[in-house]
Amino acid sequence: MSPRAGHAGHPPRTLAFVESPVQLLNVLEWAHLRGLHGADPDPLPSVPSQIRRTVAGGPPGAGADLTVVVLSPTDPMTRGQLRRMADLARDEGYRVRWEEARGGTTAPFHTIGGLAGSLRRADRIVMGDPFSRYVQLLLTITRARDLVVVDDGTATMEFVAQLARGERLVRWHRKGGRPGPRDLLFAPVSSSARRRLTPSAHRRVEVFSSMPVTETPEGVTVTANDFAWTRARFGPPRITKGADLVGTSLVETGVVDADHYLEAVRALAKTHGATRYFAHRRESTDKLHRLATETGLEIVRPDLPLELIARRGPIGRTILSFPSTVVHTLPLALTGTGVRVAVCDIDPTWLTDSASPRAQGFLSGVTGTARDVHRLAAVGLA
Repeated sequence: MSPRAGHAGHPPRTLAFVESPVQLLNVLEWAHLRGLHGADPDPLPSVPSQIRRTVAGGPPGAGADLTVVVLSPTDPMTRGQLRRMADLARDEGYRVRWEEARGGTTAPFHTIGGLAGSLRRADRIVMGDPFSRYVQLLLTITRARDLVVVDDGTATMEFVAQLARGERLVRWHRKGGRPGPRDLLFAPVSSSARRRLTPSAHRRVEVFSSMPVTETPEGVTVTANDFAWTRARFGPPRITKGADLVGTSLVETGVVDADHYLEAVRALAKTHGATRYFAHRRESTDKLHRLATETGLEIVRPDLPLELIARRGPIGRTILSFPSTVVHTLPLALTGTGVRVAVCDIDPTWLTDSASPRAQGFLSGVTGTARDVHRLAAVGLA
């Protein structure tokens, strides 16, 4: 916690912006490590959350050091997981402010207008996605001297590297293409956000991550996320004998060909005896239906981030994954349980023609830098 933040005798006013369940999970991990206090320590963990907050007394989050602002997306699966995570944040005693930030043409104006006062008063801003245009726009309003970026998965690795090299902030799977009209229109805001995310004599920047950070920008503090809050609150899980497979949204983001992906899942499940497929929240219903029909796998759509699902159990003794965030986070969340995480490489022939030129290298880097995982060669396709 920065000694500059806040006023004498008062905790710093911390405002966190999240747009995904994993971002909110990592805000809770960061707050746990920093010792931020909620309004009411929860004395009744066995009671359903809504009753628990009433019994604890007072409005949820009254006097909390941290206010979480959910910039709600439109995707139903993401919204559902975010609502569950918001309940967990309230159970910790933090304020949660739910914003229908994308609910129509005028929604962004209402959201930004309604947050302007809080942004100007905040001593510290925590964000889960520095690539988000919404977050970049909000950064132009704040006067906070402490900025914290919490994990948004593999994108965090790219953000830190781009900041170190002084590059414009572009998501890894989009890099290589020409900027579109909206990119050009938004370029001044993006440039302003990059400047604000660069440490200076008047501004402290922290990155809180479980991902490997190989290029640290000068002046940026990197803090390791070891999922201490998750391990303290959930599990240990019951371990089953079989294997579980973790899905990715690489098809949805245009990186991997759908037919090749389906064949790879089929081969991986057959080789390792997997019976369940934990779907990524952004995987399409049509693709999941095909997977269920053609592989026989049981499709599970988790209601919480996979780190919490795995920690609660039951979970397979082996978890199979393609290159993704979970090959870094699950070994940390499942430390000491005996669960093995195995990652399967992406064969270059699976990539689509429209995939970013650096997609293969980036995905190989995600796999190669993962700790405590068993590395599998790309499965052969018939």
